[in-house]
Amino acid sequence: MNDTELYFPKELSWLAFNERVLQEAIDENTPVIERLRFLGIYSNNLDEFYRVRVADVKRQITISQNDDDDERAETYSNLLRQIQTKVKTLSTKFDQTHRNVVRSLEKYNIHILRHGDLDEEQLKWARKYFTNKVLLHVAPILLDNKVQLIQRLNDSSVYLDVALRREGRNTKYAVVEVPTNAISRFILLPPKKTRKIKQIILIDDLIKLCLDDIFKGFVKFDTADAYSFKITRDAEYSINDEIDESYVDKMSEGMKQRLIAEPVRIIHDDGMPEDMVMDLRKRLRISSTDTIQSAGHYRNFKDFIGFPNVGRAYLEHNELEEISNKAFAEHDTVFQAIAKQDILLYYPYHKFLHFTEFVRQAAFDPLVKHIRINIYRVASQSRIINSLIDAVDNGKSVTVVVELRARFDEEANIEWSKRMTDAGIKVVLGNPNVKIHSKLCVVTREERGNIKHYCHFGTGNFNEKTAKIYTDLSLFTCHQELALECIQVFDMIQNPFKKQKFAHLQLSPVNARSKIQSLIRQEIQRVTEGHDGQITLKINNLVDKELIDDLYRASQSGVKIRAIIRGMCSLIPGKKGLSENIEVISIVDRYLEHPRIMIFNNGGDKRVYISSADWMTRNMDYRIEVGCPVYDSDAIQLIEDLVELQFKDTLKARVIDEHQINNYVQRGNRKKLRSQIETHSFLTRKEAL
Repeated sequence: MNDTELYFPKELSWLAFNERVLQEAIDENTPVIERLRFLGIYSNNLDEFYRVRVADVKRQITISQNDDDDERAETYSNLLRQIQTKVKTLSTKFDQTHRNVVRSLEKYNIHILRHGDLDEEQLKWARKYFTNKVLLHVAPILLDNKVQLIQRLNDSSVYLDVALRREGRNTKYAVVEVPTNAISRFILLPPKKTRKIKQIILIDDLIKLCLDDIFKGFVKFDTADAYSFKITRDAEYSINDEIDESYVDKMSEGMKQRLIAEPVRIIHDDGMPEDMVMDLRKRLRISSTDTIQSAGHYRNFKDFIGFPNVGRAYLEHNELEEISNKAFAEHDTVFQAIAKQDILLYYPYHKFLHFTEFVRQAAFDPLVKHIRINIYRVASQSRIINSLIDAVDNGKSVTVVVELRARFDEEANIEWSKRMTDAGIKVVLGNPNVKIHSKLCVVTREERGNIKHYCHFGTGNFNEKTAKIYTDLSLFTCHQELALECIQVFDMIQNPFKKQKFAHLQLSPVNARSKIQSLIRQEIQRVTEGHDGQITLKINNLVDKELIDDLYRASQSGVKIRAIIRGMCSLIPGKKGLSENIEVISIVDRYLEHPRIMIFNNGGDKRVYISSADWMTRNMDYRIEVGCPVYDSDAIQLIEDLVELQFKDTLKARVIDEHQINNYVQRGNRKKLRSQIETHSFLTRKEAL
């Protein structure tokens, strides 16, 4: 078989995942405000897809052409055409869904108005609001031949391209950034006689309404028209190897390169006149027709993730109450609780407060000597970092490994590094060659003259904000062999040339791949000996071809494989002679599924791991990732119960087949079960026992 028969292209699989997000917006059973927000999530995902995936495909085409590798260039060119075709299909669905959702909002008396929809009284109010609240944030770019527009635009912003027309004169052009960082994009208009109807206008339309107020006195014009557009840049950046530059300085330079990178995509209002489109193409130096696209009225639809609910509470998801863990609640300190038993938490169902309390107590506990933690993404107002600073003030040793290359969080991590260094924390800026993605924290205490370590292994970031919307596992343990290997990881990061051995942990790039492959081979061996072999996976992405081949061999040997893959899946399930023993589903719902779990049957003595790593080549070979074995029988049972609930989902689970067309799992005679809601009920009951 050739590659196309063995592996589904990861880029097209990613688009299939985003289509599942779009399905949540299409689904009329989803609360209407949430449908609008899912459109925002879809749009934000697509922007990142172009920044990263499409940018890489275009880069590979250029490299292949420069190397005169026509076959490789054509392979990537064909992939790009498939991407563009799929995106066009999805964009049509998106626009239709947007119109449907807006009509549905109107049924609940919420109206999104355009600038031409306002009556005289509203126009008067809107102009006053613009003058008092918006105008001070508006700084138009008047375009002439000297302005290098491509260097003035930020791909996180939405812009209005303005044509200032005057009879008998050449049209003048200007660009206005919509100031969504300074003011809410959604403006609630004053109520009319009946307060039942809520009317919202976007800042974009307010600016269009008040173009005269922006340009009068500076440019002579008879009419002014404005149409939205935005650019998407290549998110990659190079770091030069000058030895006299610090790592932070290199990262800062890389950020500057990203800001001026050539655009991968320009998307504009489909109503923009052809002369404006041509002028925009010229100013942005766009030659490729697949780079510029037209779409609906609004750009940067990602802002709709924060669309306000100005109506009834039932128009959005009801909040699920965060659950307190009884093991922590039964003890005076977190350390007493962890010393008694391993504790497994599942966010956002459990309170993330349990982890922040772990760090807070460590910051002032007289017995604590050292805190080690690695940071990938943290909240903008991080209680965790504040506690680490408190720990230094209390005389503790604190070591923080900061990954500066967490995509789109680089600038924030640089600032956190500087703040923590100033506070006296030992900040380790990772390894320029290997991204650090593990989720580790070790607290070392001196108890009755002996050193004892309390350790955290997780699947998600130490981020109070995302812990409310991502599902993730946290394991707290004082298993000393695990803790010592965790400390070895921190030592390896600081001393990368020192050889380390790991008997328990799956550590990328040291042994994770080989340990996983060994576990797969053991299941194959069980089957050849006449026993059952079974592998259960829950990961975000499955695209590493070597590991996929291992799963294919396992399937062909008779090992039963079940997987829950949220995002990209290059493995082709259910293919006769290749993967008929492999079943894959995907779940997209109100929370972003994020844990990485591996369960190997091992003849009934199950081997269970939680990990920070997806099954991608980058995670196995080019990042520091940690997979932790779960030894506590109660924790193992909890993980199995949680995974089984997802396999029983009959409402939000989709089948991943060889075509990835996202059919929902057939319910048949089974009861309706929405795994995320049932998980909350299950954990609530469990903690009440």
